[in-house]
Amino acid sequence: MSGLEVHLVGLSHRSAPIAVRERVAFTGEALRAALERLKLEDGVAEAMVLSTCNRVEVYVVAESAEPARRFFVDRAAEAAAHLYAHVGREAARHFFRVAASLDSMVLGEPQILGQVKEAYGVASAVQAAGPALSRLCNRAFATAKRVRSETRIAHGAGSVSQVAVELVEKIFGQLQGRSILLVGAGKMGALSAKALAALGADQVLVTNRSPERAEELARRVGGSARPWSSLAELLVQADVVLVSTSAPGYVIDVAQVVQAMKARRQRSLCFIDLAVPRNVEPRCADLPNVFAYDMDDLEKMVRATHDARADEALRAEAIVEAELMAFHRERETRAALPVLARLRRQAEEIASAEVGRTLETLAGRIDERSRRSIEAMARAIVNKLLHGPTARLKEAVASGDRSLPGAAAALFGIETEELGPAVEGGERAPAPGEAIRSEPVPAVVEDRVAALSQGGKG
Repeated sequence: MSGLEVHLVGLSHRSAPIAVRERVAFTGEALRAALERLKLEDGVAEAMVLSTCNRVEVYVVAESAEPARRFFVDRAAEAAAHLYAHVGREAARHFFRVAASLDSMVLGEPQILGQVKEAYGVASAVQAAGPALSRLCNRAFATAKRVRSETRIAHGAGSVSQVAVELVEKIFGQLQGRSILLVGAGKMGALSAKALAALGADQVLVTNRSPERAEELARRVGGSARPWSSLAELLVQADVVLVSTSAPGYVIDVAQVVQAMKARRQRSLCFIDLAVPRNVEPRCADLPNVFAYDMDDLEKMVRATHDARADEALRAEAIVEAELMAFHRERETRAALPVLARLRRQAEEIASAEVGRTLETLAGRIDERSRRSIEAMARAIVNKLLHGPTARLKEAVASGDRSLPGAAAALFGIETEELGPAVEGGERAPAPGEAIRSEPVPAVVEDRVAALSQGGKG
């Protein structure tokens, strides 16, 4: 393949309402199956899908973004109006910002990096991620680690689960004498349940389709497990219901809630739906004394937290820019490697052939020591002749000039082809989690950061 580049197509809480996001969300085996289909698309060399409560993004190493765009439109035609797309450097910048939680609903929230790592792990497991995405992901992980350790962006930063807790506290105040029901074994639900229990709730009830997972989660949150078949009774007992399952549709509908409210004699009932696709039918919010909130509702509550951490976000943006520059310097340097390798191989082949002819004419007149000296002299000449061109080629591509490798190939008659990021250099891809050298924030990112502080967007 020629002309390969990293393309990103996606939608998130910034571009699409939850009604659209839930149509294209993936979990578990459905995500693996979708990835396996995507990597078989014509023109796709590598692929990865990041699917969370707040975003679905497809990254492909391909000649165009069309396979990634089709990925969404084939699943939900209405997604087309909400898609954003980036390519090359802008795709990398967006991905670094996502991993560093700069594009999250809650700025600085800690869960997103784990979700990004999980997406890369799934893509690697089905052999959809190759060297280009491996380098991109590992640099993104390093960027996120720097942001976490070198800024205070996560200081006081909540998560969506903590925001849910604040919402419940506003509705009920302290929770003495009240019960919490956790439906499903989602991580955000578990975190929320723990925090709500700290507000004084009398009991935490846990139900899940898998009794074993319900028991395990109940132990973790200090609650008691109940069978899934008793969900209708549990809705009567509970005052706050946290719903976080991987079900593809509603597990709680209007009819169930109407029956529960009759049995409750209209005592207030609060639903926090942390799932995408949504697990609680939205019409439940229209019932008297029923409070029902989904992820879009929670987003409205957290916008103010971004302002409180704006200065730290600017420092984080500077780190992203520094890492982006380092990432692309390394990439541009790799672009010169095929030409350099072929140039050296061609020079060594010529030198070896000439040494061979010379030694044939001197056969029987020189000893082994003299023969080795002639061979060493030929290698030294090749090294000295190529030292300058090698250094200048590397300097040129590091400064962004990709024309020199092509000119060198043409000048020396080297057969080559345009190599994209998936195959450039043929080197080993970094392993998941492998350390990548990071660089300090250089002065050249100051203009970028100044633009961001005046309302620009990465």
